[in-house]
Amino acid sequence: MMIAILAVALLAMAGLYGRDFLQSKVLGQEQGYTFVTDIDRWRKTSRERLVQARYDFSLGPQLHDIPFQIGEWSGEDMPQDNVEVQILLEPEEYVYRRYRNADGKIIWLSIIGSRQAKSFHPPQICYDAAGWSTQVTSEEIPLRKGSIYAMKVGAEKDAWTHIVLYFFLYPDYLRDQSKGVVLFKVTAPLGDSEASTLALEKNFIREFFIDAR
Repeated sequence: MMIAILAVALLAMAGLYGRDFLQSKVLGQEQGYTFVTDIDRWRKTSRERLVQARYDFSLGPQLHDIPFQIGEWSGEDMPQDNVEVQILLEPEEYVYRRYRNADGKIIWLSIIGSRQAKSFHPPQICYDAAGWSTQVTSEEIPLRKGSIYAMKVGAEKDAWTHIVLYFFLYPDYLRDQSKGVVLFKVTAPLGDSEASTLALEKNFIREFFIDAR
């Protein structure tokens, strides 16, 4: 009986792997840059989506080639002097920029790429450690077709409130860590309202990602 149960389990695992392998092969036939996105680093969730991107978000130095001019947004690299990021996380690639639009609105873009599990942790951990109070939920981001999902962090401290949206990008459904994982995160100070700040961030994200399914 035990042998039969193990055999069924192995067949099920093989079936799932085969499904993901075939789906990954399809990805390679898509036009443009295609990735798998999800809100969790450690497990697949129901928010997993296949997303088409305008730029190459696979792990590598090309992450730094993302344009400084994105739609109405003009960006500049910010000093990478965060000791926690550089020493504790040890990312292979770290992009940290500030983008500003014609209205003076500001969004910080953080992109961390790595093959190490230690390079990733929920951003709210840093806020909590620095004495901020945080609330975490998930947020839908409609694209031209379909939607992707992000974790939303609302962080408050004294007179400051930040709204953070972040998600993970994988090269394919198999999520092979040796191929690298990329964290995409945007942060904005609270504007007139949380709704308007979220709309601003989502419009910014739509400059990078086109369709999802």
